[in-house]
Amino acid sequence: MRRRQLLALAPFAALTACTAAPDPGDGEGSASDGGSASDRGSASDGGSDGPAREPSASPTTAGPTTEPPSAAERLLEKLDEREIAGQLVLVGHAFGTEVPAEVFTEHHAGGVFLLQRWESAEQVDRAVARARELSRPDLPPLLAVDQEGGQVRMLRGDAARRTPSAEELGEQGPEAVAEAYASIGEDLAARGIAVALAPVADVVDPALGDENEPVGALDRGFGTDPEAVGACVAAAVRALDEQGVAATLKHFPGLGRVEQNTDFSAEGIEDAETSPEDPFLGSFTAGIDAGAPLVMMSSAVYPRIEPDVPAMFSRAAVQGLLRDQLGFTGLVVTDDIGAAKAVADVPVAERATRLLEAGGDVVLTADPTLTGQLVDAILEWAARGEEEARRVRESAGRMLALKERQGLLEG
Repeated sequence: MRRRQLLALAPFAALTACTAAPDPGDGEGSASDGGSASDRGSASDGGSDGPAREPSASPTTAGPTTEPPSAAERLLEKLDEREIAGQLVLVGHAFGTEVPAEVFTEHHAGGVFLLQRWESAEQVDRAVARARELSRPDLPPLLAVDQEGGQVRMLRGDAARRTPSAEELGEQGPEAVAEAYASIGEDLAARGIAVALAPVADVVDPALGDENEPVGALDRGFGTDPEAVGACVAAAVRALDEQGVAATLKHFPGLGRVEQNTDFSAEGIEDAETSPEDPFLGSFTAGIDAGAPLVMMSSAVYPRIEPDVPAMFSRAAVQGLLRDQLGFTGLVVTDDIGAAKAVADVPVAERATRLLEAGGDVVLTADPTLTGQLVDAILEWAARGEEEARRVRESAGRMLALKERQGLLEG
């Protein structure tokens, strides 16, 4: 219902999974860096009435009408190649640090996601203001944060209220989820943060329970039944949307069946069961139908979808399963590709280009020093040919459409 058409843009003509273990020094329990790539710290267009669809002109007696270009489309035509490439990188901002100015002034990063624990609203406001000041005035940054509730809450203290874990909320049902996520949305909107890197849509395998390190062990999942989890995910998506905050479904196609955390291990992160017909995908379908404008891809490997390839780099998982089969038209982002052990053996440049080849859009890096390398790699890949250039512009268009949907673009 809210600005549904913006993320359903046709290709432009010119054209993390895991989280750190709880901080023992925090009485509430915390993740040192968050739940996603973010977790170190997916687009339909986010309308609450279902996934985006291609707009069609209404016939009249005078013939078909032509929709005027959107603010996102107009802005895309004004950007140079590096500015376009930069939109496909989101950069981590750890508490107590400063994001290097060149991340925005030279590399034109699409935005920032907050990492670690921020206890002060004033500190968050300063970080948001600095990102905006360094960015081109008509190309503002997208601000995002892991704020799932329970242990995975980057904003604390007077920056955001405490909310229960997904496991607790799942036991209480969708109404409790909606109430908690309305609170999360209110807090993020008050700080100028447009994207929640939440909710977790992963269905935890009951045979694993807490042995499922990335989700079950940290109480990040709504439950073990796909239908019940889906109802909670949909409630979270709609509650965030009502507060003007975009939801991110993670970690597609699901981390509920793996044992190890992809932030800290490259072993034990294979899911041998999930397939394109798996019932565990139902929770993601529910979130897409509810209008989630982002989906975060998992770093795990799913042999029944594509052997030996992490989902974020798998065309079968991104284009084939998520986009073609489930009908998702929005922004597809990675979990952390900057510091996560799961991708440590992948050359930095390939971490961006392999996502684009798979049909995805934006990489998240917890290491801001990689920004220039990632943008350079996207530029070089786009220069290979017309198809590559079209893909980069298509993904940048999705990012700009999300920014327009969230009220960040002029006009």
